[in-house]
Amino acid sequence: MADEKKGPPQQIDFYTFCLSLGSSAFVHLGDAPHPESGEARTSLVLAQQTIDILGMLQEKTKGNLTEEEARFLDNLLVDLKLRFVARKSGKGG
Repeated sequence: MADEKKGPPQQIDFYTFCLSLGSSAFVHLGDAPHPESGEARTSLVLAQQTIDILGMLQEKTKGNLTEEEARFLDNLLVDLKLRFVARKSGKGG
């Protein structure tokens, strides 16, 4: 809540939106601490849901993104999917 008092919100662009969703997935994968508790907890169900949302976004925006935006989203999804598979198989940190 302290962040809300610092001024008007930053303008959200495609990168910020994707990164926000990706950050949520990293938290659910246990690769980043939960913002409120500071603890790393894993929820593969929530991680999968967030990854699926990013995948849906990729599918629905195909042909409407710049090359940079498309590459960014693709790289983010590849990274998240690899981390998800590693966690699910028990090989993730």
